[in-house]
Amino acid sequence: MYFDSNTLVFLDGDYISAEQATCGAYAQSLHYGYAVFEGIRAYHTAQGTRIFKAREHYERLHYSCSAIGLPLNYSIEELTEISYDLLAKNNLTDAYIRPLAFAATPHMTLTTPTTGNLLMAVWKWDKYLGNKSLRLTVSPYERPNPKAVPIEAKVSGHYANSIIASSEAKGRGFDEALLLDMNGYVAEGPGANFFFERDGELFTAPGGSILRGITRNTIIDLAREAGIKVTEKFFRPEELQGATGAFMTGTAAEVIGIASVDDVVFEKPFEETLGAQLAERYTALVMGETVAAEAS
Repeated sequence: MYFDSNTLVFLDGDYISAEQATCGAYAQSLHYGYAVFEGIRAYHTAQGTRIFKAREHYERLHYSCSAIGLPLNYSIEELTEISYDLLAKNNLTDAYIRPLAFAATPHMTLTTPTTGNLLMAVWKWDKYLGNKSLRLTVSPYERPNPKAVPIEAKVSGHYANSIIASSEAKGRGFDEALLLDMNGYVAEGPGANFFFERDGELFTAPGGSILRGITRNTIIDLAREAGIKVTEKFFRPEELQGATGAFMTGTAAEVIGIASVDDVVFEKPFEETLGAQLAERYTALVMGETVAAEAS
C-alpha cells in the first residue's frame, strides 16, 4: 500500500529504496516513541505540484524537535526542497508526505540524544477518514495531560493514545473516537480536530489539550473570511444536543462530516452545513483556486 520495489525514501542525506531503509534494534525512538513527525499533502494543481503550507508544517517539525530536545539539522528550505525532490523521484504529484525525525543511535537511557536522524517518505493516500459522514463515540480514554507532555509537539509516542482510542471505538462499531480532556471537555479525535455548528456559528476546542492543527487553523481563517463566526471554547459532550452539524479537520482527513456522536444525531446532512461550504473553500485553496460562495 505504501511502497513497492521502486519506491524511494530520503534517509539521512541519501535517496534509497524504501525496502533498504532500516532502524537499529537499539534505537531510542523504536523503544520509547521518541520521535516527531509531520503529515503534509501535495496536490496536483493547474500550476503544477503544490505542497500545501510546507513552511507551516516544517516550522512545526522544528518546534516539535526543540520541545523534546531532538536534534534536527535541516532548515525549512532544505526540508521543502527534499519534499519536492522526493515527489519527483517517485513520479507523484498528488500525495501524502511523511517526514520523521528520530534517534537511530543505540541509546537505552532516558536522556536526549546528541544526534538526530531524518526519514522522509511519500505515498498516494486518499482521505484518511473517507468521504462518508462519520458516527463518533466519546472515548473512555482521555487526551494526554498537557502538563505531562508538550501537547503542541507532534510526538510519535503521543499517538499510542490515538491508536488505543480509535481501535476501541471501532471495536464497538463506530467509525471513530472523540476524546475528552482531563476535565471532561471535548478535545479532538485521535488524529483530527472537531467542530460543531449551532445557529450559524462554529465552535471548537481551544488550545490546551489539543494539537491545534494546520488544517484546523486554515478552516478557522476561511470561516472568518466568509463571515462565519468561530468561537474557541471549552464544551462538554452534552452541549452537542441540538447542534446543526459537525465535522473534523486534519491534513490526512482534510474536512470530513460527522453524522452523530453517540446518541446525538446532527440536524442537517453534512452537505447542507457550514462545514460543507468550508470544505469547498478548503479544496479551492489547496488547489490554488478561488470560490465565491458566501456563508448562509
